[in-house]
Amino acid sequence: MTLLPLLLAGYLLGSIPFAIVSSRLFGLADPRKYGSGNPGATNVLRSGNKSAALMTLVGDCAKGWLAVWAAQRMGFEPTIAALAGLAAFLGHVFSVFLRFNGGKGVATALGVLAGISGWIALTALLVWLAVAFTTRYSSAAALAAAVATPIAGYLILGPTPTITVLLLIAGILIWRHSANIRKLLDGTESKIGSRKKA
Repeated sequence: MTLLPLLLAGYLLGSIPFAIVSSRLFGLADPRKYGSGNPGATNVLRSGNKSAALMTLVGDCAKGWLAVWAAQRMGFEPTIAALAGLAAFLGHVFSVFLRFNGGKGVATALGVLAGISGWIALTALLVWLAVAFTTRYSSAAALAAAVATPIAGYLILGPTPTITVLLLIAGILIWRHSANIRKLLDGTESKIGSRKKA
């Protein structure tokens, strides 16, 4: 009975759309109406407002980390804490405040990983940075990090049930980037830093 409220709280926390919040605070257009249409930090950056993009990034990361950290502080075992993080990740992707639409979950996933293991989060971040720096495609970087995450998790944590959570997060991330994969293949994907007036 304690697990259900924990997961619900994680989901509601993850549902907070920081891209929308930051855009309103900085007087920007709704990020769902320009660029990729994704309510996430990369798309907010296309508005040209780096402060709003940074606020979105930090907020989305923080809610993923907070869900795991809070569960740990409450004394839940690592797998349950990871499930709380998964709930927050799902809240971001299927936000109740956005009629069960949401972002792609990259920043929130990073926050969840940081709560589970700093080493896994660091590995995912380094992979993201390496691919983003060489290709300037945020989506390609996210896909590479998604693939690397469960592998790094297995090497760092061993064969624990938490790996299943990492696989679920990676699978959803890849699925959420299906349109980006098509754009990457046909050469129409937008690069990091490309601006759309907002």
